[in-house]
Amino acid sequence: METTSSAPKPAPTKAERRQSIFYMAVCAALWSIGGIFIKLLPWNAFAIAGARSLIAAIIVYTYIRHKKIQMKFVKQAFVSGAFLSGVFLSFVIANKLTTAANAIVLQFTSPVFILILSAVFLHKKCRRGDLITVTATLAGISLFFLDHLTPGGMLGNGFGMFTGLMVACSYLIVGEVDEETRMTGIFLGQIFTAVIGMPALIFTETAITTPALFSILALGIFQLGIPYVLFGLAMKNGSALSCNLIGAIEPLLNPVWVFLFNGEAPGFFALIGAVIVITAITLWCIWNDQVSRLQEAEEQKKLDSA
Repeated sequence: METTSSAPKPAPTKAERRQSIFYMAVCAALWSIGGIFIKLLPWNAFAIAGARSLIAAIIVYTYIRHKKIQMKFVKQAFVSGAFLSGVFLSFVIANKLTTAANAIVLQFTSPVFILILSAVFLHKKCRRGDLITVTATLAGISLFFLDHLTPGGMLGNGFGMFTGLMVACSYLIVGEVDEETRMTGIFLGQIFTAVIGMPALIFTETAITTPALFSILALGIFQLGIPYVLFGLAMKNGSALSCNLIGAIEPLLNPVWVFLFNGEAPGFFALIGAVIVITAITLWCIWNDQVSRLQEAEEQKKLDSA
């Protein structure tokens, strides 16, 4: 990201916007395959997370070197890396303990956590639309806990919500940082996760079979490493709203793949809750973008008339 020039960034062309949409769609589709391979791997959750992130770290570092991005080991990069590590670890744990559908949809609640944390810690005033979204999302989440779940399944739902919280924290900490800090944070998140999780490969039963190796390589390369590179490319010329909405492909496709390949289906109440959560957050993203555009237009009118 170029920040040295004071000139405004030129608007992306139609071709660049289409390319951004393509990158984000592929990114979300690749993210969605996580549930399949996590379910297939008979390893400990920490072992999966550690090995997956070690492979992804190599992919991300290769991209950084190829693009000659100068890494910035500053406070924001370390803090965002710590929260991203929380995302990577808790998501795998959630997938091991509850259904893949529950894990991914509960992670998708991160915008609601951003609203709550912003109100509590940043003292930002919640609008009526924000409160409606939070209420609807919490109602949808509550349905996840009405299905007949084992104690492990309930714990898995808890980790799914914790993943959403970690995603929200990482966004709030990073804010509008430059590309160097953002990519350094992503790389550190992978490294932190690898350091925490890799010892589990030694201290837990880890069957090194051909299907297991294929699954962990698929997770590290295609589900975590490449998607983060594509996400960075998509955000270069795409709006936050468009990338956010296209990212909804992940919670929609994830349970479909797991059902087709593993035969795992979400419970009735969880399915209803998922529809409520995804609908509420998607509508909020559209509404929030419209409100922001109106506010920017009003501020611009005031500046022009001054």
